[in-house]
Amino acid sequence: MLSMIGLIFALTLLIVLTIRGMNLLIAAPLCALIVAVSSGLAMFPPPTDKTAVSYVTSYMNGFSGFVAAWFFMFLLGSLFGKLMEDSGSADSIAQWITGHIGTHNAALAVVLACAVLTYGGVSVFVVAFAAYPMAVSLFRQANLPRRFIPAVMAFGSVTFTMTSAGSPEIQNWIPIEHLGTSPYAAWEVSAVVAVVMAAMGFLWLHFMLKKAIAAGECFIARDEDKEPSDKPLPPPLLAMIPILAVLGVTFFSHEAYGKYALIVALLAGCIAAWLLNLHRFYSLSMAIGAATTGALLAIGNTAAVVGFGSVAKASPAFAMAVDAITGIPGDALIGAAIAVTTIAALTGSASGGQSIALPILGPHYIDAGVDPEALHRVIAISSGALDSLPHNGYVVTTIRAICGETHKDAYWPMGALTVVVPLIGTALAIALLI
Repeated sequence: MLSMIGLIFALTLLIVLTIRGMNLLIAAPLCALIVAVSSGLAMFPPPTDKTAVSYVTSYMNGFSGFVAAWFFMFLLGSLFGKLMEDSGSADSIAQWITGHIGTHNAALAVVLACAVLTYGGVSVFVVAFAAYPMAVSLFRQANLPRRFIPAVMAFGSVTFTMTSAGSPEIQNWIPIEHLGTSPYAAWEVSAVVAVVMAAMGFLWLHFMLKKAIAAGECFIARDEDKEPSDKPLPPPLLAMIPILAVLGVTFFSHEAYGKYALIVALLAGCIAAWLLNLHRFYSLSMAIGAATTGALLAIGNTAAVVGFGSVAKASPAFAMAVDAITGIPGDALIGAAIAVTTIAALTGSASGGQSIALPILGPHYIDAGVDPEALHRVIAISSGALDSLPHNGYVVTTIRAICGETHKDAYWPMGALTVVVPLIGTALAIALLI
């Protein structure tokens, strides 16, 4: 019981501290320490067994494991975004888009750009790096409040695209190995849910933006923003080539290299952005320096939260919670959705929620005669709901490290679009599949 109280208190405290803007490299280890103490975990492994479960080993295994798995993606993704910004490519694409759909549709343009990149196979973390410079340019031209940029990018990346049928994102692929399905499982229901989520989310976004503008909010420039210049921008088609390079290399190499295809794809994108715009960079060394600093900050913040999740998973309370959630009576699809989204909330990770729940849920429900395709789709969609609480690694990285906003200003529209909308999408999917 003490372990459960400690886990709930620590998770709540982490969310509160994150919203208040406390440094995550302090807040996450501190809250993880509360979990460890309340669970009776040793602070350090004994000298005779360096691999024994303890606070330090659990936290650092999670922290270092995330850095080891994603460092090159964060580094190259940050560099790609900076090269697109400094070369004027982001501004060129933004002007081309607004010229065709109007500046009043700037938010829709960012949503669509992120959706194309995400469904094209680019990791949601990398999409945030790549889309941010374009989003700033579009929001500046439309004079929209920049605190909505994280919400707009997240809505296009982690809602109706990330967990839909056919998506190459990991959240749509994890169920395959456990359920024997395909990435197109229950595609008919998935298509309906995706359309409903996209339409409902955009209408809600439009309402929130309209309300903020009516209250006097507008775009506020920052010192670090790259100001528009009179220097000619690259042609839109030329500016698009680096993005097409990322999408193309990802598409043709993801089966052979898995997630590591992103390293090759982003490297190709960086090289293309550099070679095509050699004469357009003011200071390439400064751009590279800013990109590497941003990448380190982003991956450090995210890894800090992942470390908290690792300590939480090592606690007895977590095992108790998983057993209780996965044993919920009633319709299998409802129980599976509740289990996955709750575990995703505890770990701050959609893929984490699936990876923990599926080894238990998969065999149990398949043996009970549940349609594997229906189970696949419900689990995928539900994993993208409560995972987007304030302490989620993607949320923290996007709001703080990439967009330079605070949770207090930027999280609530983001939470509406990435928590509430997917929850409604999950309910709709269950209703269509039962």
